[in-house]
Amino acid sequence: MNNVGFNMLSRTIWRVTRAVTLVLIASAIGTAQPTDPRQPLIVPIAALTKDFEVIQGNPDAVGEPFVMRIRELPGTIIPPHKHPVDEHITVVQGTIFFGIGDKFDRSVAKEIKTGGYAFIPKGTTMFGFIPDGAIVQVHGVGPFHIHWRAGSRWLDKDKSLDDPDAASLFKFKKGDLIISTRGKGRVRNGYFSGEVLQYEIEGDNGKLYMANEEDLRRR
Repeated sequence: MNNVGFNMLSRTIWRVTRAVTLVLIASAIGTAQPTDPRQPLIVPIAALTKDFEVIQGNPDAVGEPFVMRIRELPGTIIPPHKHPVDEHITVVQGTIFFGIGDKFDRSVAKEIKTGGYAFIPKGTTMFGFIPDGAIVQVHGVGPFHIHWRAGSRWLDKDKSLDDPDAASLFKFKKGDLIISTRGKGRVRNGYFSGEVLQYEIEGDNGKLYMANEEDLRRR
């Protein structure tokens, strides 16, 4: 099973989350238990305690339909990326801002509120941001891989604080105590897509959010 970068999409989409969240995000989607697509399935909306949840099918299987939900933390930036398959996005909780283009540009991103839907054809470069957190439901036909834009190159894997060369890319490390625009907290991880660098922060109140490096200082 390859690493599809969900820790940026929901760690998003960036944490993936991985999102990306993602938002998003780099957890392997193969850890989820695929369900039989021939059986009826009803899954109510509920708070996610992890970056993403596969609801039905297997996103990594060629030609197999899938449905998954991605937790996008507050402050998430979804870096420019693309997929080799069509993507259907429904916002099931919160609000996201989503744009099409090779460069991250807040001014062209469109607001998508709860219940809103977006269709992104395969090979289309997209990006987004989530100011206050959201849950998005993604469905399509696998394999659902992520390719991150890095200038003129495309990367199949993002960088994180878990990588051996993390110190050459990141100013902060895991466990560092910081102060951000959202208050005091500590660094849980960091992610670099090739163009966008963010940290996952756990606030002193226990809440998780994403922050840019320039918005953090040590305490």
